[in-house]
Amino acid sequence: MDGSRIWRFYLLGGMLAVGGYVLLPYGIARDAFYASIGLAGVAASLAAAARLRGAVGLSWALMGLGLLGASTGDLMWLYYDHIAGVDPFPSPADFAYLMQYPFVTAALLLLARHRRAPGARGALLDSAIVTVGLVLPYWVLLIEPNIGGHDSTSTQVVALAYPLADVVLLAGLVRLLAVGGLRTPSFQLITLAMLSLLAGDVVFISLIPGVGEEVSGLPIWDAPFLLSYVVWGAAALHPSAGDLLRASPDGAPVFTTRRLFMLTVVVLLAPGTLAAQLLAGFPLSAWPVTITSALLFVLVVARMGDLLHRLQEQARMLDEVARTDTLTGLPNRRTLDAQLAREYESAERDGTPLSLAILDLDHFKQFNDTRGHQAGDLLLAGAATAWSLTLGGRDMLARYGGEEFVLVMPGRGPDGAERLLAMLRAATPEGQTFSAGLALWDGRERPSDLLHRADLALYAAKGAGRDRVVRAAPPVPPTGSCTDSSPSVRTQ
Repeated sequence: MDGSRIWRFYLLGGMLAVGGYVLLPYGIARDAFYASIGLAGVAASLAAAARLRGAVGLSWALMGLGLLGASTGDLMWLYYDHIAGVDPFPSPADFAYLMQYPFVTAALLLLARHRRAPGARGALLDSAIVTVGLVLPYWVLLIEPNIGGHDSTSTQVVALAYPLADVVLLAGLVRLLAVGGLRTPSFQLITLAMLSLLAGDVVFISLIPGVGEEVSGLPIWDAPFLLSYVVWGAAALHPSAGDLLRASPDGAPVFTTRRLFMLTVVVLLAPGTLAAQLLAGFPLSAWPVTITSALLFVLVVARMGDLLHRLQEQARMLDEVARTDTLTGLPNRRTLDAQLAREYESAERDGTPLSLAILDLDHFKQFNDTRGHQAGDLLLAGAATAWSLTLGGRDMLARYGGEEFVLVMPGRGPDGAERLLAMLRAATPEGQTFSAGLALWDGRERPSDLLHRADLALYAAKGAGRDRVVRAAPPVPPTGSCTDSSPSVRTQ
């Protein structure tokens, strides 16, 4: 039978079996049928572990061992109740039942560890907030009422062991749900199985004091445990059972409005519990509420700090993207303008020269047309890298646009700037050349005027045959004197 259909038949058959169990009369046959449903879930889980490898196979093995512990408890319960004729609670059957929780929790934490996305510290804090918040109602409704009032120490220990084991299992489930990852059908079925198990435990713990276990003669309170077995087996047989570790395409979990609402509800459980006790006239759980509120406060502050850190990191990254050319990794025009303004102030304050050159790769369009745009992009990136490795500490190379670059050279006069440009020409990759226009700041002109003079010198270099550096003529004095503004040519 096709694997995509087996799990459906198993799930449908399991649901029918649960319905049939509820209708069976009390007796050894009914409890044996109960145990057989659990063993079927064990077989499906261990079969998934046998056919899968790595962490996902180990996770299914741990879950299978946990279900085996519960099924062993079912068989022992049957023996004590129908054959030995003794009260199964408390008994060694409880030890077998309780073995389910550490194995399953270990599987959940293993899955959470491998599904964890980079930078998922927030998910860990979210799971801690939810777990701490849910522990309070567990304490008030299930744990505290079971402290004292039991016939023996063993009964007391077992009565407390189940809700405490539920807390551990709940923490593992919340941790797994918080880390994100792909929610495959098998993953969703496992989640449903564990929620059914936890619901059954809540009912079982509430029934321990002796409220009857059946309603109208039907064992409906056993249904959540049986549904857990069935759904777990269906999850193991589902074709997506091997995809439990598949990462979500969205990466790290996003702090959505739904997650914020859930955390808000959980945080309000502490004051809500106190308010409900006041309104109902019940004894106040002052210390549990106080401790829980303090822990939640610390966790919420830590979560806010994590969100603030992420926002600052994203702002830094956006600022870096806004200031950096994506293709070459060099500073872009915006960064160039800011840096040039700073260098103006420094040169004026220290009385040092400031040179600027505009570089243009020769015949770049022909290179693109011949080798393709991807090769052209590689040339731009390669030239930027090669030139950057040649620069000194204060020199800055920025991409100006297209195949043009601007080189700012603080502290260098025209001769020193030309020597540096000669070194850059020698380092140009792919056997290519560039032309450059070089201008020296006169101490008065605006950055745009300095760039304009360098640009005019670049055009002169292109017109003179390319593969050369041309010095820009000095700026025209404001008085309008007839100083010759034509650039002088120096071939390197």
